[in-house]
Amino acid sequence: MRLVVLGGGESGVGTAILGKKKGYEVFLSDFGKIKNNYKEVLILNQIPWEEETHTEDLILNADVVMKSPGIPDKSPIVKKLKEKNIPIISEIEFANKFTNVVTVGITGSNGKTTTTMLTHHLLKQGGLNVGLAGNIGKSYAWQIAENKFEAYVLELSSFQLDGVIDYKPHIAVITNISPDHLDRYNYDYSQYIEAKFRITKNQTEDDYLIYDADDEAITDWLSKNKIRAKKVPFSLTKTLEEGAYIKDDTIYTNINNETFIMPINELSLEGKHNVKNAMAATTVAQLMRIRKATIRESLSDFQGVEHRLEKVLKIQNVQYVNDSKATNVNATFFALDSMTTPTVWIVGGVDKGNDYAELMPLVREKVKAIVCLGVDNSKIIEAFGNVVDVMVETTSMTEAVKIAQKMAEKGDTVLLSPACASFDLFESYEDRGKQFKNAVQSL
Repeated sequence: MRLVVLGGGESGVGTAILGKKKGYEVFLSDFGKIKNNYKEVLILNQIPWEEETHTEDLILNADVVMKSPGIPDKSPIVKKLKEKNIPIISEIEFANKFTNVVTVGITGSNGKTTTTMLTHHLLKQGGLNVGLAGNIGKSYAWQIAENKFEAYVLELSSFQLDGVIDYKPHIAVITNISPDHLDRYNYDYSQYIEAKFRITKNQTEDDYLIYDADDEAITDWLSKNKIRAKKVPFSLTKTLEEGAYIKDDTIYTNINNETFIMPINELSLEGKHNVKNAMAATTVAQLMRIRKATIRESLSDFQGVEHRLEKVLKIQNVQYVNDSKATNVNATFFALDSMTTPTVWIVGGVDKGNDYAELMPLVREKVKAIVCLGVDNSKIIEAFGNVVDVMVETTSMTEAVKIAQKMAEKGDTVLLSPACASFDLFESYEDRGKQFKNAVQSL
């Protein structure tokens, strides 16, 4: 069997290693450059590879192709593979054939990283031998090759779910759905929603789907489509018989006639969206039979995720907050919504078809100045030019932070929450967040 891996990043290299271990003839091809640390791993494992090109003769003879999530379906090599009817799958799908461990799969437009890390924290503190993979950390395939864990919490993007045929999580979580990555779904929101719901398509009556019952896109889809999994909703507004809800500033989760109670002010994470993330993670922990005392303790000592509403420093009584992970409008909505002081907002990057209208009330209420940080800021200027008093365009993080510092007064917050992808000026949202932190530290 010939396995061709497209993409030499984390998921590609992990798949190549697992494929080789399972006796496939493996070839890896990346149209860009492969990072040196990954090259070393490929050489060490004697896996043939190429970079900055796709040699068709070495690719179109595959029995199966694992396509990295970052490669769009419209790329020429993918089109040619489809013409030849060569199966194209995701890393999760490939790795899953070689294991029967229990997985918790978590997807959503926002909150999935926090929910994934929090869920992993709860299960690990509860004594389970549990791994963390998917869109985060070391790839699932690589970890399956090493065979260390009895269960996994997987953060799954819509791109990873696009390549799923048979994979099913025992517990699936959909944190929320809002327009994102529409450039990859022909600007058709319904295609993106369908991609998210692939997480439950192979589930059976013995499996669970945990979801946000306040989310219109989710409840609308569920009202029109039948699923086999047991539904476990969570909500900030409704009282639920089965699932998680809020009463008197307290989270109640009721699962299989077992009730768990936790006052909101004891959560280590702040903000309404994190109450939802905590509800989702708690529900998973209850379904996995983790002790209530452990859940309570873990919810109160969890350290948040880097680049997600991360408090960097307070300088001259101005708080600097790094929310570089906010790569879409909905994530920035949560960030602005959690601001309690006048805010200088650093925003911009590669726009993925953003509609800034939903941010308007929050910007009017909370934002005193906007610093644009992108190659093309025209949409942001058009949206908010008349709403804030001051608006400045910048093209480097150091400049953006210096200007923000000048605009901020005692008691204000400087918030980096870009609402856009980072690839115009940065390598990744992590690179963007690190540059922000460095710039703040050198003020």
